[in-house]
Amino acid sequence: MKLLKTFIFLILPELLFSCATASFSGVDGRVTEGNFPEGIQELEKGKGRLYRTQDAVLYYLDKGLIAHYAGLYGDSSALLEDGERAIEAAYTKSVTAQAASYLVNDTILEYAGEDYEDVYINTFNALNYYHRGAMEDAMVEIRRMNEKVQFLASKYGLVISELQKKALEDNAAVPPGFGSTEFSDSALARYLGMLFHRTAGNADDARIDYDHLRTAFANAPGVYTFPPPSSLEGELDVPEGAARLNVIAFSGLSPVKKEETLRIPVSLSNYVKIALPVLSPRNSLVAAVDLAVDGGKSMSLELLEDIDAVAQETFKNKRTFIYLKTIIRAVTKGAASAVLDAKAAESEGNAALVFGVLGLANKVFAEATEKADLRVSRYFPARAWVGGLNLAPGSYSFTVTYRDSRGQVISSLRKENVELSGGALNLLETACLK
Repeated sequence: MKLLKTFIFLILPELLFSCATASFSGVDGRVTEGNFPEGIQELEKGKGRLYRTQDAVLYYLDKGLIAHYAGLYGDSSALLEDGERAIEAAYTKSVTAQAASYLVNDTILEYAGEDYEDVYINTFNALNYYHRGAMEDAMVEIRRMNEKVQFLASKYGLVISELQKKALEDNAAVPPGFGSTEFSDSALARYLGMLFHRTAGNADDARIDYDHLRTAFANAPGVYTFPPPSSLEGELDVPEGAARLNVIAFSGLSPVKKEETLRIPVSLSNYVKIALPVLSPRNSLVAAVDLAVDGGKSMSLELLEDIDAVAQETFKNKRTFIYLKTIIRAVTKGAASAVLDAKAAESEGNAALVFGVLGLANKVFAEATEKADLRVSRYFPARAWVGGLNLAPGSYSFTVTYRDSRGQVISSLRKENVELSGGALNLLETACLK
């Protein structure tokens, strides 16, 4: 009776949910066309079918990012901060809730965010605070982001070691391609830190962030497969009295997850199914971004951070953890089937029939409940581009243009009569998420 209740109240809802995953197409459409207010409306309209109770982190991140693109910086800050707190709470709860996930799968746990999501929350909150004129708070967010990046190297060490011991006992090995991340610093975080410190007159701290930015490229060639932006050379030597215009442009959308299914034999007659999440990039149309000042200078923005690549790199440790946990769970389910099959073989009459039916039911249960956790936020950008120009203080109109690989215009942003001041941070942020 207890097992039946567990199935009805815990497992059955998960199986039903897996067959009726909600579609984000309405929200995605509004976001990629740049209609962010309607994107928020679509998200709120579908909130009940898009997010379960366990998905609070996803709701806060998705809505918080769309609010940011819409220029609702106060709302975005509140949502992203709620998301950050929810990640911390879910991560803590998951430590004590792992036993239930060994019975079914990870989707029954509260979503605790991917590492890159937790890291980039602070980037966008820093930009929220900048747009609201709260520079001190913006710098706090960048410091928090840097601390999180440094923590990634050790985050999974102990738990992976323990799971590896258990996997070895079950004759399971870690396949090629799994391992630790080489991502140890964020060029985007260091870039913003450099600009914030430069504006505050902290020349030494600005130089430190500049040096860390260059080192980030050198230490993670698998992530930073492109050269540092050439405009960096002028960021610490702005001529006295000049107004430095900095532009940061976001393009594309961060990856989604797909399921990869493997079947591993555990005996001549039995196998176990494991289902793993794989990050799948969403191809962006944007191949170049340009800035043109009316009647004056123009420049091509250069790639600073491939957020898609950071997501893939930081997922390595997490995927090792997921793999080990999944195979241990699958082997446990498979062992139960093997025991029931053996009992059926050595029994007679009704007992053999009962054990045979239970063994079959256990196989069906294991097959049906073994599925990957495909939850992930949808509205972080895929790439960040930057550039900088020195201009005389004054009022300017300019256009930021996003182009595809053939040079065709995908989208453009027009800014009229923007006042640029000497000695201030004149940071323009744009986004084209196609």
